[in-house]
Amino acid sequence: MEYKVSTLAAFGSVLREDFNDTSDIDFAIDFNETDPIKYANLYFELKQKLEELFKRKIDLIELRAVKNKFFKEELDKNKVTIYGL
Repeated sequence: MEYKVSTLAAFGSVLREDFNDTSDIDFAIDFNETDPIKYANLYFELKQKLEELFKRKIDLIELRAVKNKFFKEELDKNKVTIYGL
């Protein structure tokens, strides 16, 4: 895959009835890349492409960067995996 995505999941208002024309879209993502420079490039390139595709603001969080236990529990409970595991 061009962006080396291993996991892509949606969460937040995009999955609820309160999603509207002004809502952003929240995605949680992980890449098959370990080089920090390449990883950062993939992150920003994919974020830009998703914003062009959906024509709205995208919030992209890295799954491996989620350290807050309570946020991680909520994310795991509510996310919908679009691609990957």
